[in-house]
Amino acid sequence: MSERLQPGDSAPDFSLPDADGKQVSLADHKGRKVIVYFYPAAMTPGCTKQACDFTDNLDLLSGAGYDVVGVSPDKPEKLAKFREKENLGVTLVGDPSKEVMQAYGAFGEKKLYGKTVTGVIRSTVIVDADGKVERAFYNVKATGHVAKLIKDLELEENA
Repeated sequence: MSERLQPGDSAPDFSLPDADGKQVSLADHKGRKVIVYFYPAAMTPGCTKQACDFTDNLDLLSGAGYDVVGVSPDKPEKLAKFREKENLGVTLVGDPSKEVMQAYGAFGEKKLYGKTVTGVIRSTVIVDADGKVERAFYNVKATGHVAKLIKDLELEENA
C-alpha cells in the first residue's frame, strides 16, 4: 500500500509519455502550480466527465497559475484517442507501470461496490511552484470534483 502525500511533502518527480509519446515531467512545470490528477481509465464515463470538467475550466485554472496533468495507466495511443474523441485540452500522461501512481499514493486498496480491490485511487494532488504538495485529495468523486476544487482553491469567478 502506498503512502498518501501530505501538505509540505516534496512531490515525487516523474517523467511519463503524453498522448503524443513526448515525455512530460513535473520539473517541466517548475515555477507554476500543477494539479496532478489520477484516474483509472481513459474513455470510461466517470473519467471522461472528470477530464471534460478540467478542460472546461482550463482557462480559469491556467489564469490562476495552474497547469493540469491527468495521469492514468493507459498507453499514449489510448490517451490520444481519448483526447481527440472528447476534445480535451488537459495534458494526459500514461503510467502503465503505476510507479508514479504508487509514489503519489494513488494506487492501492480501495472499495469498489463493497469489495476491496487493488487499483487506481481517484486522487488529485496540488503541487506548488516549488514542487511541494500544497493539498492532496484521495478517493474523490469524478462528478463535481473540479467544481469543488475551484471552490476550495478560492478561484471561483465572481458572477
